Amino acid sequence: MSPRSTPARLAMVAAGAALSALAAGTPALASGGDGDPVTGYETYKGRVIARTGLVLRDSPARGGRVLRIEPYGAIVSIFCKTASEEVDGNNRWYLLTDGTWAWGAARYIENVGKAPRWC
Repeated sequence: MSPRSTPARLAMVAAGAALSALAAGTPALASGGDGDPVTGYETYKGRVIARTGLVLRDSPARGGRVLRIEPYGAIVSIFCKTASEEVDGNNRWYLLTDGTWAWGAARYIENVGKAPRWC
């Protein structure tokens, strides 16, 4: 089993759990935060602090396929966080919900408000 398959599996499990809970009609959190209009789940905000832009991937690892790049200073919508491959000493990755579901290294996303929940 390759090391890259584990982060990809984590991404699929997190997305699958979210979709399963949505289908069951049970929002994950309703504690007053902004809700994602598609899932009904609470979302969190973050600001991109990577000077050259934040590379967003299809799995929570640097080996994941690049989906897009968010520019420096962009405000992003965060669904949840997970632990995976370390990036500059930080092993947290955020699952973003802006347009497409994509993973970004938390090392380059500054929380705006409270920290995201775990996936």
